[in-house]
Amino acid sequence: MATERIDPPAVADEREMLRAFLDYHRATLALKCDGLTDEELRRRSMPPSTLSLLGLVRHMAEVERAWFRRIVNGEDIPLVWSDEHDFQIAYDASSATRSEAFDAWRTEVEHARRIEREAPSLDLTVHEPKGDEQVSLRMVMLHMMHEYARHNGHADLLREGVDGAVGA
Repeated sequence: MATERIDPPAVADEREMLRAFLDYHRATLALKCDGLTDEELRRRSMPPSTLSLLGLVRHMAEVERAWFRRIVNGEDIPLVWSDEHDFQIAYDASSATRSEAFDAWRTEVEHARRIEREAPSLDLTVHEPKGDEQVSLRMVMLHMMHEYARHNGHADLLREGVDGAVGA
């Protein structure tokens, strides 16, 4: 299955622009994984790192869940792969499958989209316990773009290492 990635609009209001750029970055991560086997998706960057494309997908499922469901929506739920709130566990995809990782990731993305759509505005503020501060939905969306952009850079290098494919 080929991932469809839609370019963000050149002109839109702030909220639509943030949605579009976040979805663009989400699609970029999925695009980097297109056409690879589970084994190729689990291939690690270099010892001792556990970083792999599948690990990135799992990590981003955790990040989506943490920011949108746990923080913005205030849901008292554990992370997907860790009851101890350990984001590092998701990176170890040594026994993970594409379907398991992508099902979890897509589920969390859909929750995130719903939570964002239902929020009254980007000015919605919530308590972020780790930093013990108030954060806005605007900041969360920008942070998510930053997180995807950073990890999509990792995905570029990982994909090139698997089969030589380069480019966005």
